Amino acid sequence: MQTTFNEVQKFLLSGTTAEIAQKLLGKRLCFQTKTGVMTAFIVEAEAYIGPKDQAAHAFQGHRTPKNEPLYHEAGTIYIYQMRTQLLLNLITQKENDPQGVLIRAIQPEKGLTQFQKNREVHQLFELTNGPGKLMQAFGIPKILKGSRLNEGPLSLDLQNFKTPAVIKVSGRIGVPNKGIWTNEPLRYFVAGNPYVSRMRKRDIDSKNYGWQ
Repeated sequence: MQTTFNEVQKFLLSGTTAEIAQKLLGKRLCFQTKTGVMTAFIVEAEAYIGPKDQAAHAFQGHRTPKNEPLYHEAGTIYIYQMRTQLLLNLITQKENDPQGVLIRAIQPEKGLTQFQKNREVHQLFELTNGPGKLMQAFGIPKILKGSRLNEGPLSLDLQNFKTPAVIKVSGRIGVPNKGIWTNEPLRYFVAGNPYVSRMRKRDIDSKNYGWQ
């Protein structure tokens, strides 16, 4: 049976946003296209903690039509544009508690040919090792902003997953000049997975990609 929205929402409400960012590692994202389903495992994620978080779009309760989905219920899809790139966030708390997780990197599973058609690269690991890269490779459109997981083409599969051998933590990437929040350890990733952004070659687990 496929994971339902209610099951996804219960999962996303099962801990703090930082805890959920860690729990998302190894979970499978599925995107239904005209040519078939594309799937990938989440290998890197960042938590954004709402009004108190200087790096968050909802810092100090900032609320506009652009970031309105942040204030919706857990399981809502929040897509925003940074320069020419789209980025994917999953809302993790109850309505009007604007917290979420940025999906930073994924390991493709099914539909690799379509991933590569959507985003041509010379090195396979460069295909989805960044938040903008994975959106381009998946082909996820901005029109899904504000919709709910598992009720449209984008879903989170909680039944078919991988388990990280080791989860590592660091400060978030690309959030300079945000006071104490610049280095707050809210970025989580599968240690040794080659699809993680900025993963050094010497740290790659070429045998298991960091999975148990």
